[in-house]
Amino acid sequence: MSNSIITGIVATFDRDNIDTDQIIPTEYLKSIKKFGFGDFLFDGWRYLDEGRLDMTADDRSKNNDFILNKEPYTNAKILLTRDNFGCGSSREHAVWALRDFGFKSVIASSFGDIFYNNCFKNSVLPIKLSKEQINHLFEVSNFAPVSFEIDLLKKELKYKGDSSYMFDVKDSLLERIINNLDDVDMTLKHKKHIQAFEQKRRNQRPWLFDYSN
Repeated sequence: MSNSIITGIVATFDRDNIDTDQIIPTEYLKSIKKFGFGDFLFDGWRYLDEGRLDMTADDRSKNNDFILNKEPYTNAKILLTRDNFGCGSSREHAVWALRDFGFKSVIASSFGDIFYNNCFKNSVLPIKLSKEQINHLFEVSNFAPVSFEIDLLKKELKYKGDSSYMFDVKDSLLERIINNLDDVDMTLKHKKHIQAFEQKRRNQRPWLFDYSN
């Protein structure tokens, strides 16, 4: 499926101010890897025991009342929540954990600023809607599993048949999601200009690049 379309089951978290420590606790930040954090997502709510970096979800005692431990939400791709999601510390691990679990998009009425920007660096689409629109989507989603379709090119979220909401995201940020680009990828888009600048600098100040001494 095109990276410009996101479809999937919607998991709902009906609460405000979910911070990055609740998304992934501090004890899991010791890993130097950028992947493999999905098993620790919402650790304090998802499990009944204490975990370690060398443990997987299969090793843990699960809280069967938690939505992500229930079918079909174990395969949810879209998270619907409330106000100020991702507030707190700047840890990028919070987005890594969402991404590694399988979430492609988070829909909320507002986000922590750093978390919001980190999402675009890691192919997770944050969508801001009004509180009234969020309330309506909760009404649609709370009583039975539903799927949403998100069209990044049209900036449109479709739900319940042909019903939809438009959302606003900068095109440059959407490009990151559609083409799966991180900061290095975005820099390399200007590779020719960088090389031209470096060559010009070598020509103008050759002594800076003389390593013979």
